[in-house]
Amino acid sequence: MAPESIAATGLAGAGPWRLGLRRLRSNRVALASLGLFALIVVFVLAAPLWADHVAETGPNKTHTLQKIEVDGEKRDVVNPEGKPIGPVWLGAGGKFFLGADSRLGRDEMVRLMYGGRTSLFIGIVSGLLTTALATLLALLSGYFRGWTDTVISRAMDVIWAFPVLLFAIALGLVLAVGGLQIGPLHLSGGSIWIPILIIGVVMVPYMARPIRGEVLSLREKEFVESAIAQGAGTVRIMFSEILPNLISTIIVFFTLNIAANMLLESALSFLGVGVQAPNASWGTMIATGNNLISSAPLLTIIPGTMILLTVLSLNVFGDGLRDALDPKSKVRFEAHSGLSAPEGSETIGGLTP
Repeated sequence: MAPESIAATGLAGAGPWRLGLRRLRSNRVALASLGLFALIVVFVLAAPLWADHVAETGPNKTHTLQKIEVDGEKRDVVNPEGKPIGPVWLGAGGKFFLGADSRLGRDEMVRLMYGGRTSLFIGIVSGLLTTALATLLALLSGYFRGWTDTVISRAMDVIWAFPVLLFAIALGLVLAVGGLQIGPLHLSGGSIWIPILIIGVVMVPYMARPIRGEVLSLREKEFVESAIAQGAGTVRIMFSEILPNLISTIIVFFTLNIAANMLLESALSFLGVGVQAPNASWGTMIATGNNLISSAPLLTIIPGTMILLTVLSLNVFGDGLRDALDPKSKVRFEAHSGLSAPEGSETIGGLTP
């Protein structure tokens, strides 16, 4: 783009974050995915409102012997054969909107909303834990190199050697039985923090290794050598010079990591080593509905669809965020594949937004 064109667009002297935001705003698919994720978050946060003012029940309250009025007709929540009532939509004023979840007769809609809160909480918090541990280990490994890099890299290789699901299942089985004792802090086997710690730890190598590679590259840059020459300390160089240059990568990894962590949590909960009863998550709801999949398939399809939409929206938005914050990756792909930017497309500093 010519200097006159850059000045005309108001992007002269614009920083990388402003350019990245501009590229992201032009990606309608990524923005639509972000909007879908926002709707899912609003949906699960509204769980107490729906439970208290519409369904008038809690996520763990049973209605095995209860009858409800549906379009003027009395119906069993759980019939004598043990089959729960199906979706009644608005026929009962919002009660059992998606039916009951099992022979216990718990409201499926209420559990779907509360289960979503649990799944999102685990995905986000474990993602924060993974991000913090991976970034710290990558900084130490890439900056100090030598024996520090060797020790950390070999430890990551040990975790990497195990299939992530099998490793998480093994940890889940051990901690679900005996809980976890960390000094004065004790976590029982049924605590929601157990799957958070498990997922947060086993996913560290998948994020630490690529960040370590970037740290190794940044370690040789002129601005780091200049900071060393000026007498800057190790901590200052790592957190004031190198870390700011990793922020865009960390943000993208964190977004994608939430989706991966939610999938892992669902798998662990489905197998019984994740979220423990009476807590609900979308994974535990699929496990419960699996027992009635032939007679009530919606009990499995609905939470499975929520997982699909959440993970899909996060992955698509994460891809769009990566393209916006790191456009060079797309340019490198085009250069290696022989592709070129569409004719007439706008470029910023030689890069296609």
